[in-house]
Amino acid sequence: MTKLVGGDGRTHITSTLMRESLQDRKVTAGTDSDRDVHIFPDAALVGIGGQSIFDRGKDAILPLVDEIAAVKAGGKHMVIGVGGGTRVRHTVSIALDLGLPVGGIAQLIGAMEELNASLLNTLLARHGSMPMQRDHFWDLPLYFASGILPIAISIPPYHLWEPPPDEGVLPMHGSDFGLFQLAEVLSMGQLIFVKDQDGLYDKDPAHHADARHIPHLTLEELLAAPPPTNILDEELFRAWASARNVRKVQIVNGLKPGMLSAALRGEPVGTVISKETP
Repeated sequence: MTKLVGGDGRTHITSTLMRESLQDRKVTAGTDSDRDVHIFPDAALVGIGGQSIFDRGKDAILPLVDEIAAVKAGGKHMVIGVGGGTRVRHTVSIALDLGLPVGGIAQLIGAMEELNASLLNTLLARHGSMPMQRDHFWDLPLYFASGILPIAISIPPYHLWEPPPDEGVLPMHGSDFGLFQLAEVLSMGQLIFVKDQDGLYDKDPAHHADARHIPHLTLEELLAAPPPTNILDEELFRAWASARNVRKVQIVNGLKPGMLSAALRGEPVGTVISKETP
């Protein structure tokens, strides 16, 4: 029979978590395991940039749609994540001027990204796509088994909780971090970000003709000497340092046909960031 314990004004069920918080690192360490279940190790999460791809219009989006459709036809399990682009920045600016709380701003940002998810679904619908409702991760097995390509928004669920930012009111993690969360929790085998550059550089290639492309580096190297023009959320890398499942993050240029397909085949195109030295 379950033993109940009182004495502090509350009634507890006897357990190792009694009177503790799941934010306590000692508690989480005590319940740690080396037998994590890898839910989707054969699936890929592909994040398509809002400003870098969607805001460029049909010349950037349509070739990428054809490429995604071809990969899907080959049987690859994927989740497509979309960013909101410039509309998100405009929305945040107005929301801050109005003094809206962080939770309200997050809902508005998600709505902006849902517009791009609907747009992409319209283009991919004849190939069997479907927008995924926010946080409906339990639907993914059904989508994969049915041959459906799910399209998710990228914004992380910080309308519920978030680490305090170093400055200002907005959380430090954005859409890139949201996709990292999804890949980490569901232990997806690939996490690929589609941007408008070949990856990371030692200088901003938009302003320096001699900028050197970085084809590969480790997370440790990146944290020790971050590139001056990092095109992913910095919070992603800080969180990755203590994460367990994501072993590799890849950045490819969506404006160059074939790069995404090559990355999904496991080829080291773009910039590959690994958790450890290969």
